[in-house]
Amino acid sequence: MTRVPIALELYSVRNDLQQDVAGTLAAVAKMGYEGVEFAGGAPASGPELRKMLDDNGLVCCSWHTPFAAVQDDQLAATIELNQAVGNPSVIVPGLPGHLVSTRDGWLKMADFFNELTDKLAPHGMFTGYHNHHTEFQPLDGEWPWDTFFGHTRAEVVMQLDTGNALRGGAESLPILQRYPGRGRSIHLKPFKTGCAPIDAGFKPLIGEDSIPWAEVFAVCEAQGKTEWYIVEYESDAYPPLEAVDRCLQALKAMGK
Repeated sequence: MTRVPIALELYSVRNDLQQDVAGTLAAVAKMGYEGVEFAGGAPASGPELRKMLDDNGLVCCSWHTPFAAVQDDQLAATIELNQAVGNPSVIVPGLPGHLVSTRDGWLKMADFFNELTDKLAPHGMFTGYHNHHTEFQPLDGEWPWDTFFGHTRAEVVMQLDTGNALRGGAESLPILQRYPGRGRSIHLKPFKTGCAPIDAGFKPLIGEDSIPWAEVFAVCEAQGKTEWYIVEYESDAYPPLEAVDRCLQALKAMGK
C-alpha cells in the first residue's frame, strides 16, 4: 500500500505565518511535514512562496480558497497564483450561508462546482469542498453533505474534515465508505466527544481524541484514493507550532 504523505493546514499556525512566513515554513519543514495547505489570501507573492517552499523541501498540496476567488472575475488570478506555487488543488472551505440555506441552494452549488471543475481542468487543476459541522445537520430531510456530493462529479474532491464532522455528530468511516475514491485529501483534525462545552472537544491532540484513526487510515488508503493527509489543529490548548508538532509526532508513532 502506497504511503500517504502528511501536510499541514497553515491556518493552524496563521498568526506565526503572518509574522514570519519564511521562518514558519522552515519550522514546519523541520518538524517533518512534507507539504502545506495555504488558507485564504496569499501571505507573499506566488514566486516568493514557491522559493520558500523549494528552499525547505515542501510541496503546496492544496489551497483553501475563498468562494469569491473562484468566481469568474477572480478565477484567472487564482489560477495564476496556484500555478506559481505548483498547487493543483483549489479547495473551497465554506460557502456563503445565504446560498446554502436550502437543499435547492446546495444543489445549485453542486452545479457550480461541476462547472468549476471544467474550468480548472485545462490548467491541470481541480476543485473540492471542505466541511465544517453544519453540513451534517439535516436540511430538508438530508445532510447537505450528501446533497452536495451526491450531485457532484467524481472529480470534485471530498475533503472530509474528521474533527468538524464528528463535531456535527457524523462519523468519518461511513462517509468515506459511501464516497469511495472521492477523498483525494483529508483533514486530520482531532475531536473528543462528550466534552462540555462541545467545542472543548477540539482541545485534545491527535491520538488523545475520539477519532478511530487506524480505521480511517485503512479506508483512505484502500478506498479513498487519498493522496494527502492534512493536519489541522485550531484549539488554543497549546502554542500553535507546538501543537502541530505534537500531532505530527503522534501520527508518526502510529506508523504514518
